[in-house]
Amino acid sequence: MKHPLFRRALFAAPAAAVVLFASACGGTTIDDAQDSETTGPTGTANPDAEIPEGLNIDFLPKQLNNPYSDIVNAGGAVAVEELAGNFTERGGTEPTADSQVEYINAASQAGSDVIVIAANDPDAVCPALNEARDNGSAIVGYDSNANCTDIFVNQSSDELIGTALVEMISEQIGGEGTFAVLSATPNATNQNAWIAAMEEVMAENEEYADLEMVDVVYGNDDDLDSFQKMQGLMQSYPDLDGVVSPTTVGVAAAARYISDSEYKGEVAVTGLGTPNQMSQYIHDGTVEEFALWNPSDLGYLAGYAGAALKAGQITGAEGETFQAGELGEYTIGADGEIVLGEPTRFNADNVDDFDF
Repeated sequence: MKHPLFRRALFAAPAAAVVLFASACGGTTIDDAQDSETTGPTGTANPDAEIPEGLNIDFLPKQLNNPYSDIVNAGGAVAVEELAGNFTERGGTEPTADSQVEYINAASQAGSDVIVIAANDPDAVCPALNEARDNGSAIVGYDSNANCTDIFVNQSSDELIGTALVEMISEQIGGEGTFAVLSATPNATNQNAWIAAMEEVMAENEEYADLEMVDVVYGNDDDLDSFQKMQGLMQSYPDLDGVVSPTTVGVAAAARYISDSEYKGEVAVTGLGTPNQMSQYIHDGTVEEFALWNPSDLGYLAGYAGAALKAGQITGAEGETFQAGELGEYTIGADGEIVLGEPTRFNADNVDDFDF
């Protein structure tokens, strides 16, 4: 069954700098809330604080025109619309920290109440984010965190994702053999955390003693670069048994290369992808199974979390709770982390049941 939020969010897909204006109906406004000093993360949460209308919420993905980011931010746009706020998507087409700094500054100068960012570097974006916070912005990390956010909305836990990736590659290469990782950028915090989690899962579980991760390469979340890195892996390791790509761009590029090569049926391809990207490779036998969370729900949750943070309902302390629209109640974990849920596995039995 297709998730209803997928369909709604996809029809609301954002373009750069598109704004959804607040409704004209009555209610608490951002000016009212600021006058009563209820906005912004403070030392003590007020769960009963109202989320004001008219919040300016900016989403900064790693890069624009990335199919995965488009879906995530579409979910964010739905949340902001439900909250009667103003949604803006900002960013460049290159996944670099320098590019993000430019757009963080632009958001801050435009009076952003909430900046939601998937960081390309955990540290390089922090001076700009800290300055934005000083100017009144609540800072929310999503997808890929920075070391200076107020809260982080994680698509799943690192352990759950690392475990799923190891389980899938192990099952697909018969529990033994070599595999490589085709990642995004070298400094992507989420990618590095998932790879580290994979290594930990393999080291701590004897059932994976015969698996060997032989290399990690970076396609920079660029389709052509990822395709070429996959080609290079097979030239370097002609006896490679499989590849794991924990990035939607990379896993699709890897599958495309393998599907039209002598390695089809010999080299397993798995990782994190969207059903719409990967269904053809499931059906032609290139890919047996891959995984992902609901990307639209990730953006949706980040939008509600940012609004709750700005309103003072939460401060980022462990144990605080807030309501996230149709997704229900969420509890903040250690270090300000909010976990969306477990990843879903997609294969021939269910890949056509989803539309994203």
